[in-house]
Amino acid sequence: MIEPEHAQISVRRQCELLGLNRSTLYYQAAGESAYNLHLMRLIDEQYLRTPFYGWPRMTATLQRQGYAVNSKRIRRLMQTMGLQALYPKPKTSVAETGHKIYPYLLRGLAIVRPNQVWSADITYIPMPQGFMYLVAIMDWFSRYVLAWQLSNTLDGYFCLDVLQQALHQEQPEIFNTDQGAQFTALDFTDCLEKAKIRISMDGRGRALDNIFIERLWRSVKYEDIYLKDYATVPELDAGLADYFQLYNHERPHQSLDYLTPAEVHFA
Repeated sequence: MIEPEHAQISVRRQCELLGLNRSTLYYQAAGESAYNLHLMRLIDEQYLRTPFYGWPRMTATLQRQGYAVNSKRIRRLMQTMGLQALYPKPKTSVAETGHKIYPYLLRGLAIVRPNQVWSADITYIPMPQGFMYLVAIMDWFSRYVLAWQLSNTLDGYFCLDVLQQALHQEQPEIFNTDQGAQFTALDFTDCLEKAKIRISMDGRGRALDNIFIERLWRSVKYEDIYLKDYATVPELDAGLADYFQLYNHERPHQSLDYLTPAEVHFA
């Protein structure tokens, strides 16, 4: 049994020893008021349509829909959701204090084989009584999702866990992420460097630097999350397991000449 009060062994370590995903231990989505959760659902849906909207445009859009919201609230909610407008900004190479930022290596690079480039990203998952975060690792050539995991916080542990899961299967030549704190964390980059994997990072706010995984999030939400409105974390976890099985092995992709990601990845 997991014992959160046993300070000498962290909950994370106890989960590792038992082979449990921490997101399924807690069974609780992160919380907000019912009104804020409604706004966050609207923001999430709008962001999928217009990822170049920052908090000023998002505030104006919600106000035009009749919601009496101010920019302070919308800015905080978007920060909680991990959202920022996707467009080039000044000083895109400025890193968070103490974190090394790596150059973007994919500009002009021909992606011609599986395991040449992997990428990772995090997205917000709305739920009726709260929300979760989802991280996934995708192969760029085949669009195959190698690993994914849920968390009710934006700490870096679940990103490191999902990286280790993926690396137990295969290994890429280049690994691309955004400049989020989870991916610039020393534990995360050290794991890649020890495996001799080249690290690539998007410019801040660049819409096209991680385009394939952005398209994955639209598919996950429109084809699964928004249709099913999972009520609990275990239901969400099981539903996503079914969806990614479908996505990888049954769902043909137009960009892959109507083959599945698995057919391309393991050809």
